[in-house]
Amino acid sequence: MQYDTIILGAGAAGMMCAAHSGGRTVVLDHAKAAGEKIRISGGGRCNFTNMYAGPDNFVSTNPHFCKSALKRYTQWDFIDLMDRHKIAWHEKTLGQLFCDDTAKDIIAMLLAEVTKAGGEVWTKTDIGNIRHDGAQFHVALKRHGQAQLITAHNLVVATGGKSIPKMGATGLAYDIAAQFRMAVTETRPALVPFTFSDEKFKPLAGVAIPARVTTSDGTAFDEALLFTHRGLSGPAVLQASSYWVEGEDVTVSISSDFDLASALKADRTQEGRKALTTTLAKYLPARLIDFLATDLKLTGNTGDLSDTRIDALITDLRNWTLKPSGTEGYRTAEVTAGGVDTNGLSSKTMEAKAQDGLYFIGEAVDVTGWLGGYNFQWAWSSGFAAGTAIASRDG
Repeated sequence: MQYDTIILGAGAAGMMCAAHSGGRTVVLDHAKAAGEKIRISGGGRCNFTNMYAGPDNFVSTNPHFCKSALKRYTQWDFIDLMDRHKIAWHEKTLGQLFCDDTAKDIIAMLLAEVTKAGGEVWTKTDIGNIRHDGAQFHVALKRHGQAQLITAHNLVVATGGKSIPKMGATGLAYDIAAQFRMAVTETRPALVPFTFSDEKFKPLAGVAIPARVTTSDGTAFDEALLFTHRGLSGPAVLQASSYWVEGEDVTVSISSDFDLASALKADRTQEGRKALTTTLAKYLPARLIDFLATDLKLTGNTGDLSDTRIDALITDLRNWTLKPSGTEGYRTAEVTAGGVDTNGLSSKTMEAKAQDGLYFIGEAVDVTGWLGGYNFQWAWSSGFAAGTAIASRDG
């Protein structure tokens, strides 16, 4: 069967590409339905983009690579698409945009756009051998129990990374890149909780606090931190994990946006007879105070605090140095950092420099967004860049 374009992966990037590539396009996916990662994201409401999305919100070996695609298809372009399909949305926090109803509305929208562009989506399809004969790509596949071979002049790889293997995630994109002599940067789980081998935070499991988490390179995020049975999670930790280097420390600053020193000095006068731990529990979770009591010497009454001791206590709370033993891994990672080396791709079209007609988009590429809708925006932008490039060349 002859097509103009074969797209591997019916996720956000793949369907966006198919909606713009024109010609005879077919999208292949092993899953039972298209857009499975869209469906489960954002608690089922899909954090589909961020109002503040820009190049500075992405991690890559080449931080400039994402600029072209993000500029050509912005968050406002996707919002306009949502509005045209009459899908209601709202801002939750920090520019994060969610569907009012369900993420399934976005999947239906993308499928409608693919159909309108003349494309097809084949699910429950296993991809086999891929080769290029000098003129076009040949993709062997198995569908409905039958082996088939399809060909096309363009092949777009939108199979994502290794994150959430229970959904079928694999390193297929990296294998295809290697087959066509393309480099792949080191991959690792990103937007993922930290773990500690001694499970030191098990007594605090479920406790959440506002905090600043800073990695060894000075990158810092101010959001919620959540203690778990195995370590640390929450938005601040997930964000920091994309910058964390294994073996390095992270610094936690507890309630860094609150003037605890002034509060304690006022309490020293007004509630001097209360135990220090009791007073601190007004501002921080009691379980956390109990956990820190020995290390920070939280003994005596509030009235006994000197200015020097208050300042020392604040310093300790603002500079809690921790060394994670690792992360929860790809099992729970929201994305994969690293991927197909951007040096081997055109930033304008996402086409491989080593092979005409071969494109890599979305999470498969060494571009990783922050938590909060940024990775979906990269999927829309990179998918649009490849799709329009194909339509322009083949048209």
